[in-house]
Amino acid sequence: MTQEVCVLTEPEEELRDKLEQRLGPVHTLLRLGMERIYEDRFNHGINFFHPDKWYSLHSLFTCALKLTGLHYLGSRNAERIRVRHNRIYHSGLPDAFEGFTILQISDLHVDMNPAAMRRVSELVSTLDYDLCVLTGDFRGKAFGPFDQALRGMTALCSQLAEPFYGVLGNHDTVRMLPGLEALGIRMLMNESDTIVRGRHRIHLAGVDDAHYYSAANLEKAASRIPRGEFAVLLSHTPEIYKQAAFAGFQLFLSGHTHGGQICLPGGIPVTLSSSKLPRRLGAGPWRYETMVGYTSAGLGASVVPVRFNCEPEITLHYLHCTESGIG
Repeated sequence: MTQEVCVLTEPEEELRDKLEQRLGPVHTLLRLGMERIYEDRFNHGINFFHPDKWYSLHSLFTCALKLTGLHYLGSRNAERIRVRHNRIYHSGLPDAFEGFTILQISDLHVDMNPAAMRRVSELVSTLDYDLCVLTGDFRGKAFGPFDQALRGMTALCSQLAEPFYGVLGNHDTVRMLPGLEALGIRMLMNESDTIVRGRHRIHLAGVDDAHYYSAANLEKAASRIPRGEFAVLLSHTPEIYKQAAFAGFQLFLSGHTHGGQICLPGGIPVTLSSSKLPRRLGAGPWRYETMVGYTSAGLGASVVPVRFNCEPEITLHYLHCTESGIG
């Protein structure tokens, strides 16, 4: 049963104590310090055309879309959530995990997408899966309040079957961590957990945000995983795919890109949110070296809650014990 979460802002000193007990003083100071630098840059130093300045132009974008008649269409597209089915084949998967199913939900941007959140709450209650993973960006903006996002997550978590795991994204402050964990989400902050079926096991690891805050620590996340055993990595951004493959992960689940969110016909993104990422890794299944990967196009929308030629999605991943490949 999901617990109600208190979304009142805690005194900063009390919150810092909680975070230090949970993450250790170094990780806490690193994350809070990087967030402060980012917020200072946003308020004083980021170029006007930087994507994170676009929130201040929200009404201008909305007006332009309405004048062209596209706003209603884009809003409706953003509410048409698709349940995608992705089959993952890997010879390293233990036999006991044949057919093991992972529900992935990414880039919710809860407070910006209330209609999409209502729809996904309806959808998840009808699905069968073995565990759920939430690959970051719970909050709409990359700064400011987060109470509304936690309220929305309270409603969603009440419809999810346990267990469910999560990682923070570049829109999420580490101050959200106690509230998210109070909802029953096992947040993986450069950590791993072991999933057991009979005499067999696989491992699930997750890293903190690598995109803005440089807080991902793959070595720490993998430190308790025996070499050669099947391991899944959760990362908000797919940008660290090379490091993940060389660190020995067999499966890599991420989001962040929104699949482009605004795409040309045929699903060709006008732009991706990271210039470091090959376009073939921008959405859907892919492979690098021996590692299978999947980049979710995400549930929500950012800046303006519209989508064009890029459906919002939640994804059911089915694991199979066969020769390595992508299905």
